[in-house]
Amino acid sequence: MSRLHGIRTVFNIPKLVSHLSPAKKAAPLRCISFFARSIQQTRDVPHFMPSYPNYFYPSRLSSRYKSGMAVFTANESRTSKTESTQADLPPSWVPKWLFMCGGLTVGVIVVGGVTRLTESGLSITEWKPITGILPPMSDEAWLLEFEKYKQTPEFKMLNSRMSVNEFKSIFYMEWGHRILGRLIGLAFILPYGYLLATRRLSAPTALKLGGLGLLLGFQGALGWYMVKSGLDDQILENNGVPRVSQYRLAAHLSAALVFFMGTLRMGLSIKKDRQWAAGGLVNGVDDRFLLLLKDPHLRRFKLASALLLGLAFVTAASGAFVAGLDAGLVYNEFPYMGNRLMPPMDELFSPSYSKRSDHSDVWWRNLLENPTTVQFDHRLLATTTYISTAILYATSRLSYVRPFLPPLTLHLAGASFAMVNIQAALGITTLLYLVPIPLAATHQAGSVILLTTLVALFTSLRRPSLLATTLRRAGKPSRTVHMSTL
Repeated sequence: MSRLHGIRTVFNIPKLVSHLSPAKKAAPLRCISFFARSIQQTRDVPHFMPSYPNYFYPSRLSSRYKSGMAVFTANESRTSKTESTQADLPPSWVPKWLFMCGGLTVGVIVVGGVTRLTESGLSITEWKPITGILPPMSDEAWLLEFEKYKQTPEFKMLNSRMSVNEFKSIFYMEWGHRILGRLIGLAFILPYGYLLATRRLSAPTALKLGGLGLLLGFQGALGWYMVKSGLDDQILENNGVPRVSQYRLAAHLSAALVFFMGTLRMGLSIKKDRQWAAGGLVNGVDDRFLLLLKDPHLRRFKLASALLLGLAFVTAASGAFVAGLDAGLVYNEFPYMGNRLMPPMDELFSPSYSKRSDHSDVWWRNLLENPTTVQFDHRLLATTTYISTAILYATSRLSYVRPFLPPLTLHLAGASFAMVNIQAALGITTLLYLVPIPLAATHQAGSVILLTTLVALFTSLRRPSLLATTLRRAGKPSRTVHMSTL
């Protein structure tokens, strides 16, 4: 009876509570209220992917993610109000402006490739950033430009029978390429100056855009530095081919590609930061995106996409060496090179390209100056890029990886694999048909489109900025009970 009486005394809650002070009476009720509301809130959490009901069911989540989601919602509830607003982010038109600059860059890359293929790049022998905007406006001015061109090694060795009208066609090609480059400069500098003058950019964003502006200016100077290499009279003394240095051509193309990828990544990042700050879905994901970024599968996938982007960039840059050395005209067959998968070693690493008595430079000079080796390197890089893209696409479809990838990431992985197939077909066709201008220009444009899909793929796994996350948490209604109300 004594034991039964003790049990009744412990569970006689009203009698026990009656002996407590008002403050002590409220404490248990607050705790009960807090846990009840927390449980109810956990049940009300929206699904990860509304449009993909087969993925990310709670039963497929580990206990670590369930506890992590609870911690996230608790931290979100404790976030204090901030004075930051959407105005602290770059204006909504900035991504469109950056995409426009990127589109113009694609145009100048393609036009530059056509200029190289038509051998028009050496038709303008001077660099006049201001006065060179207008072409010759009279017959006397055209004759003067033609006389300047007659002094170049290209005219003396290849085009000695060219007429003035034929000269005009190649002049306009190079002039259009330079005008398009100046247009990109104005399209970038003027809005950027406005943003700085009106103080619409944060310091990190302003510095990043400033770096892109410096790269754009360096790109223009590098273009003229490249042209000068083809105007050197030493080409005549060495009985060489009148063309620009493949090193400078590769640097010129690489700088353009870096500028393009920079504008694309910044535009996508700013656009998604604004979407995230406004409380909407980003890449088809809600608040759980921050937790997904910590998953080992997703982090490894992000690292693989970054490495693939770097590999594709190196492959595109190696194409500049192929174009600069006319290496696409050496072996016009695929996959063989002279009835074998690779040429003989004495052809790949010929001692004739060495400029040192001990031949210590034979390996790297062949890699960068031997047309046969340059084409083989480009084939090898392109094949590696194709296989790597296929592996990444297959990985994104694995059952233990796919649930952790946002829907947009899955689509971009498929788009990258589709584009690498198109690019490989264009490259092989260009080689088999002896590098016709339309196919070669399309192949170069395809490399830029492939880089576009890979940049978008890598950016889709980017963590939103701290400011965007702060604005999102401050602007959304609390999903859990604030501690101050308990």
